[in-house]
Amino acid sequence: MGFMTEFKEFATKGNVVDLAVGVIIGGAFGKIVGSLVDDVIMPVVSTIFGGLDFSNYFIPLAGQTATVLAEAKKAGAVFAYGSFITVLLNFIILAFIIFMMVKQINRIKRETPAAPPAPPAPTPEDVVLLREIRDALKSRA
Repeated sequence: MGFMTEFKEFATKGNVVDLAVGVIIGGAFGKIVGSLVDDVIMPVVSTIFGGLDFSNYFIPLAGQTATVLAEAKKAGAVFAYGSFITVLLNFIILAFIIFMMVKQINRIKRETPAAPPAPPAPTPEDVVLLREIRDALKSRA
């Protein structure tokens, strides 16, 4: 089998197409959840903890005197542990939200009643006639 034929077969398999759709949907979903975390949840968390903003917590490594991370980065290297804490909190919140969504979806799937079994298909007429002939022959014997 040629390389291009093999690649075409691989690329058109259902699993690959499903994966591609999942990645695209996941990227869009990631933006939605990221916005939810950044624009809705983190401001509430920040308000609860007294306006705490980890993003400007850093240790200057080049002797900078700036108090804002962006200015300190312009002046040289910094150890921006506050940005890491912010990203870590975002991840934890995001993971929790996704967990709750999956949990609800699984609960809904369990509550959905199974479809009743389909009624048996009617016996074809020729089979019915053959059975009648068989029964008639048995009764004569």
